[in-house]
Amino acid sequence: MSGGVISMVVAPWILACGFLLCSSSFLGAEGAIGVNYGMLGNNLPSPAQVISMYKAKNINYVRLFHPDTAVLAALRNSGIGVVLGTYNEDLARLASDPSFAASWVSSYVQPFAGAVSFRYINAGNEVIPGDPAANVLPAMRNLDAALKAAGISGIPVTTAVATSVLGVSYPPSQGAFSEAASPYMAPIVAYLASRGAPLLVNVYPYFAYAADAERNAAAYNNNLIRHVSGGAGTPRRPGKPVETYLFAMFNENQKPEGVEQHFGLFQPDMTEVYHVDFAASS
Repeated sequence: MSGGVISMVVAPWILACGFLLCSSSFLGAEGAIGVNYGMLGNNLPSPAQVISMYKAKNINYVRLFHPDTAVLAALRNSGIGVVLGTYNEDLARLASDPSFAASWVSSYVQPFAGAVSFRYINAGNEVIPGDPAANVLPAMRNLDAALKAAGISGIPVTTAVATSVLGVSYPPSQGAFSEAASPYMAPIVAYLASRGAPLLVNVYPYFAYAADAERNAAAYNNNLIRHVSGGAGTPRRPGKPVETYLFAMFNENQKPEGVEQHFGLFQPDMTEVYHVDFAASS
């Protein structure tokens, strides 16, 4: 499958009614590459096999779209950086019920803190703009408070958005929020900026190149790894590192039929769909 989906971790800065994207302040001089670990398949390897595969392939970061205690247990003492997401369906309760946020942290973060290298907690995925959008910031606040109450520090809480939040998207350096997204994004960006926390942005180069073959997908992802790992940054923020997660680790047969089932870098039997050299990011 060509291109795929890229999740980029960027630090937000407010500029008038729009925003700028710059690199994550949680990295060193070089960028970082990870891979999203989706689990919508009935023929996928066990979590222990998957995490061993991440280590063998020099994949040092993973994004989980929702909490899974078996996966988190497999990640213990692996040294792999983890972005842990919430279910979108949980956002309303996370936003309205601090005790539910506390229970979420006590179930999925506290038992693993110290042994699992949590990089970020991700409150919701691509719900802005939309009906659940109003829940995102309150959910972030409650999760932040729950982490603090549990004595856990150093794990920023953020959210993931698609580029559909932009009214202006080209050139990227001129990006500005759409009228529909701005009422939600402006306070979220202000909150993140006040805490020095990053924003996760899902970018979809695949849809612009839907006819490309696997050879071109391999070229795209390998060049992306080299670019990010070299610390070149972006045209707006040259030399600033960017943290990037490729979508996805496996082809997943329980996703909707069509292209959604074929974004994987690997087959469920752990053979390559095409070769990606993660050693370049190490």
